[in-house]
Amino acid sequence: MRAWKACRLAAILLVGDASAADATKTNYYGDPFVQVTSAMPSCPVPEGPALTEAGARAEAHWRVERGTSCYQSGRCRLPNAYLYDREIVPRVARSVRGDRRFDDTSVWIIGQRRWVFLQGCVRSAAQATDLENAVRRVDEVEAVVNQLIVGTTGRPPYPVVER
Repeated sequence: MRAWKACRLAAILLVGDASAADATKTNYYGDPFVQVTSAMPSCPVPEGPALTEAGARAEAHWRVERGTSCYQSGRCRLPNAYLYDREIVPRVARSVRGDRRFDDTSVWIIGQRRWVFLQGCVRSAAQATDLENAVRRVDEVEAVVNQLIVGTTGRPPYPVVER
């Protein structure tokens, strides 16, 4: 009886450890994620493309399908749309950093399958629109997802780093 309880306790501890490990988030797919401006220090920091191991497994099929359909339809020269992101994100970062209109913002960008996600804080709705339009003009950007907030106190439409 005592051995059975010890085995049961060990199993509970192992399952608990596995659950804790599974809850750890990381950038499993290596999606580019960079901060391009930093003038609003109290801006909620995005979590970025972080996933749990279970989340990465759940997203794997979708990523393969979305990544290759671009090539199969003839819209991409590379065999997977995610292969563009390492080229696109540095160009977007240079474009944003070189545009003085955005010096007073705190913005992060994520690249996924030629889509650029804008996350962070701007001073006005007009500035958010201007930033979105500027990024849209960068070569090979297929879509821009504007997840910016005006100011630093609103609830961001993206997951944030827990402090």
